[in-house]
Parts: sequence; structure tokens; C-alpha cells
Amino acid sequence: MGFRFHLSYIVIAAALLIGAVPQTAKSQTMEERLQRGDAVVRSLNNGAPQPTLERMRQEFPFLAAATQGYALGDVWSRPGLDSRTRQLAAVAVFAAMGEAAFMKIHAGYALNIGEGELKEVIYMVTVPAGFPRAIAASQALSELFAERRAAPGKQP
Repeated sequence: MGFRFHLSYIVIAAALLIGAVPQTAKSQTMEERLQRGDAVVRSLNNGAPQPTLERMRQEFPFLAAATQGYALGDVWSRPGLDSRTRQLAAVAVFAAMGEAAFMKIHAGYALNIGEGELKEVIYMVTVPAGFPRAIAASQALSELFAERRAAPGKQP
């Protein structure tokens, strides 16, 4: 009785998980998902591959493929939010999580939004995540602004 009871929960959980997988993940091959993910990266990065993802691909190819196929190919490319909103959300989430390095990558993509709006996102982070994380994010963002100002022909 106990085994059947637990097995039925496993079957129910598996069925729920299958139903929770985005339709694009179920109907597309991994190659199509990777191509969609690559297109997202290149659209965000002025036609170039993303250096962090390329370094990851060398040592952790499965993790890089999962990031490119799922996070970028399935989630980032979904309809419903425009690129500007996705970029602001990514900056806010990574800042709130204390992930300054990832926040800096996505803030770099979001610089076309403007410094003012990115600063407002960091101010908002103080509410759910606290001052230490907002301060860390502001320091990473300030570094990014300085790097962009120092690069010839680049404006933050």
C-alpha cells in the first residue's frame, strides 16, 4: 500500500511537470531551441556571442546549452514582454539576488534604456532586497557606466 501510494504521487508529479513545461520546449528540437537562444544573445549583444556563455561552453558545455536552450531559447524569447521590460526585470532580479556580476551583464544590454531608468531599478531593489544588495548593484552599475564612458565611441 505504501509503495503504491508513493508511486501514485510520483506519477502525478511527473504529469504536472510535463504539463508545466513550456509548449515551445515540448514542440521544438534542442537544436531549434539553441538557435533561438543564440538569436536572443546576438540581438542583445550587437550581433556578437556572449563572452561569459562562451567561456562556460568550454568547461561546462551542458550548463551552457541548458542556459542557451531554456533560459534564452524558451523563456527569454517568449511573447508577452518586450525586450526593454525583460532587460529591466533581469537587472532588478539579479540586483535583488545579490548577483552583481550577472546584473552587470544584463545592465550592459539594457544601457540603451538609459542610465536614469537603470538607477531607478536599483533604488527599487532597496525595498525587497535591502540596502546592502542595492549598494553592491549600484557599485557594479557605476563600474559599467565608467567602462562605457571610457570606451571610444560608446555612451552609457
